[in-house]
Amino acid sequence: MRRFFLITFGLVFVSNFGCWFAGNSLLDRLAAPEIGHWLLGIFVLLQVIGLAAMLVARALGFQPGTGMALPLLVLVMIWNLLLALPTAMASWLWLTIWWVASAGGTGADSTSPGREIGLLAVAAPFVAAFLATALAVWQLQRFRVRRLTLEIPNLPPALQGFTIAHLSDLHIGLLTRGRVLEDLVMATNLLTPDLILLTGDLINFSLEDLPRGLEILHQMKSRYGLYLCEGNHDLIQSRSEFEAATKASGLSLLLNEGATISVHGHAVRILGLRWGEGMEGAEKTAGAAPVDVLSRLLAEGQPGAFTILLAHHPQVFDAAARAGIPLTLAGHTHGGQLMLTPGIGFGPWLYRYWSGLYRRGASQLVVSNGAGNWFPLRLGAPAEIIHLTLESAGSVG
Repeated sequence: MRRFFLITFGLVFVSNFGCWFAGNSLLDRLAAPEIGHWLLGIFVLLQVIGLAAMLVARALGFQPGTGMALPLLVLVMIWNLLLALPTAMASWLWLTIWWVASAGGTGADSTSPGREIGLLAVAAPFVAAFLATALAVWQLQRFRVRRLTLEIPNLPPALQGFTIAHLSDLHIGLLTRGRVLEDLVMATNLLTPDLILLTGDLINFSLEDLPRGLEILHQMKSRYGLYLCEGNHDLIQSRSEFEAATKASGLSLLLNEGATISVHGHAVRILGLRWGEGMEGAEKTAGAAPVDVLSRLLAEGQPGAFTILLAHHPQVFDAAARAGIPLTLAGHTHGGQLMLTPGIGFGPWLYRYWSGLYRRGASQLVVSNGAGNWFPLRLGAPAEIIHLTLESAGSVG
């Protein structure tokens, strides 16, 4: 993993240098004003310094971006993780074509009708970075409530109309902070859910943000309580410390465990998987299912109990469906984060299940886009709280 990060961020640093060198060359050939060179240099230098500061903080065990103004942090993340490499590649391609076409000549006719177009093309990725930053800063304070009605075969009459507030991926800390946290509490409580379920990634990175995360969850109210499982970001600094502190706070963190509540006399069994169960193999493949864990948890429950499984990664649904679990809730995917259409984007490229409702026989999976953010920009995958209502689909089989 360390080698992966070194290679990735080394490539990003090289990309920034490539943007600077190729950009300057293109500006020279377009006979651009000197201020264009200064602006390009300042922008790239700012990005390199910002990225280096985040890497040093991470190496020292601090949350990357701590102390940086939010707009600057967002700009550095969007540019370095999304735009630097493609901009460098496009700039070098353009510059190479120009060199070949002009047989190595230099300079540019300042009256050329294509000069303005060329200057706009050079400026486009940097303008896009600032526009994306403005959109991202606006998005960070917003989320939607997505309402889904689930038709459950053989739903016990006692659970007809039962409601669940499904939250996931709050990522409290770097980007999810301030007023939006209080808004999430208010929106959840206004739903007056019967049950609140959180499917991992309460915090983004630092355990210093955990007390605030626990406080937020304690402010959320429902008739039958709040239950949660852990996510990968929760465990970055220390799995044991996160698990111990969360349980000590009085929250029902389910670690390969189950809890039973009684709803109008009918048992509802809530199961929670630890992060890593069923995660072997590639992201889009079924992987090694946590069959033994699920079998044990199901055997420990009351006969006839309605079962809900909490798992951070939606890949677990394959095992859950084989085990006959009627409802699985998951997160982790952020709805694909950057989606051009509902079927085109990082969601289907990386995951088998990435957003919304999926069915397999009598089993159903709901994947949340997440209510918070680890990366600031979203396209076609808005942050959300999911409000679920259970309805009977009649008897099957």
